[in-house]
Parts: sequence; structure tokens; C-alpha cells
Amino acid sequence: MNDTNIPNSANTASTHAILDRLTEEWDALTPEAQKAARYVLENPQDVGVSTVREIAEAAKVKPNTVVRMARQAGFEGYEDFRAPFREAIRKGAISFPDRARWLQDIRKSGDLGGLYADMAEAAIRNVEESFAATSAEAMKAAADAIWASRQVFTLGVGVNNANARNFTYLASTGMTQFHAIPRPGSTAVDDLAWADSRDVLIAMSMRPYRSEVVAAIEVAREQGMTIIGLSDSPASPIIRAADHGFVVAVDTPQFFPSSVPTIALLETLLSFVIAVASEEIVDRVERFHDRRHQLGIYTEGNE
Repeated sequence: MNDTNIPNSANTASTHAILDRLTEEWDALTPEAQKAARYVLENPQDVGVSTVREIAEAAKVKPNTVVRMARQAGFEGYEDFRAPFREAIRKGAISFPDRARWLQDIRKSGDLGGLYADMAEAAIRNVEESFAATSAEAMKAAADAIWASRQVFTLGVGVNNANARNFTYLASTGMTQFHAIPRPGSTAVDDLAWADSRDVLIAMSMRPYRSEVVAAIEVAREQGMTIIGLSDSPASPIIRAADHGFVVAVDTPQFFPSSVPTIALLETLLSFVIAVASEEIVDRVERFHDRRHQLGIYTEGNE
């Protein structure tokens, strides 16, 4: 154990301090206690409303393991450990904090506190504005087009190349014929050479708009493809050419546009694709991950 002490009073201990202590003590915990700690770290909202047996069952450990974990964190037992989480629920602090007060506190935290607060505020605002600009119906329409297609090409260059590849990777865990373009050594236009009306192009670009993305969209339009566009303005050439357009708020206090709302919308779009898909996709995802377990790709304890 290190020398950090956490008071065992619900009035003085904070849930954040408890979670930090568990992280600091991780290497000192037994493998079974790490399972309990992992569950608490990933599901802190459950602690205040769960008994020791319920936490143990959820973490797949014995109740006395949860008690030992609580003691390792500096508490006499599970009830003392749980008390701050119950107090947080009572005060409403377990939900998202009051944003104005939270951001003000951050700005007072040091020389870079203002920048930290500005970035946090921009990320939250961008996500909210991006989701406010669309609807579940628009997402479903785009998802239906993806599920009904023969192939899906996801196009992003620059920073959006990583966003496109992330979306493609996640989709490929349950679906086939998803392609992130441009492929290495190729161009987006070449990658779309044999695409047609049975296929979908998901294209994204923010100001200043990339000419190769605009050119690829023009080719896709000529070949009858369905186009799903993500961009930062309704006037963007990506949105204007799209059959399904999603306007993304990307402003930050820095020189670069934010990828946070783009990733959030893409993840939501993928969740809609899974929702409208046939039941076989669930079996595909399970088989994909079972195979990874069999190949030893996952480390023990990640189930």
C-alpha cells in the first residue's frame, strides 16, 4: 500500500478519490480483488444502490473479495466504502455535474485551467449541437440504406481517415463488405471504380474541404451510389451532394476541428444499423469475439 489515506466518512470521502485510490492500489490487489475493483471502476453508479452480494455477483467474485477490496481502499468494510456513493446519489452528484459550476471550478484550477475548461465546454457543446441538428428518423433512414447495400465505402482523409477506419473496423465485427478508403497506395476515386447503385459511400470532410473527397462524391453520384455525408455546414459540398446529410459541430479553442462529435455520430449510426439489421448480426458479433478469445487476442479478465 502507498501512504495515501482516504477518510472513511461519507461526509469527507469523495467518490472520485475512492476510484483514484483503487487505481493506485491496482497492482497490490489480488486477481480476484482486481475483478471487483474493475467492476466498481467501470460501474461506479451501481455501488450506492447495490449490496455487497449484488456487487460480488456482478463482478463474478465472492462477497468477501469485495470486502477485502474495500479495506484495501482504506475503509473498514463495504458499508463504509459504499456510504460516499450513496451520499453522492442523495445529493444528485452521481449524475452529470452542474456544468456552469463545474467549468468555473476548472478555470480556477491553475494556469491551464481555462484552456481545460474551454476544451471540455467545446466538446460537450459540439456533441449536443450535432445531435440536435439531426433526428432518430434521419439516422434510421441512413442505417436502412447501409443495411440494404451490397458494399459500404467509408471515406475520410487527414484526421477523418482515422474516423473512417474506426467506423469500418467496428462495423466489420458483425458485417462484411465494409471498406475504408482510400486504401494504401490507391485513391478514393480508384477505389470506387466498380461501385454502383447497390453501394453506399459514407464521406466526411470539414473546412477547408478536401478536393479528393469532393471528387469521390462526384464519381459516386455519377455511378448511382447512395451518399451519406458528414460535414460542418449545411452549405458544405459534402452535405449538398448527400442523400443523407449530417451536420457536425466541430469548433474548438484551438486550430484544429474536433473529431469528438464525428465519432459520436458515426457510433450512433452504427448502432442504428445494428438495430435495423437481421438477427444474424448478433450471432456474427458473438462468433467474431469468440474467435478472438480462442486465438488469445484478449488478455485474461477482459470478458
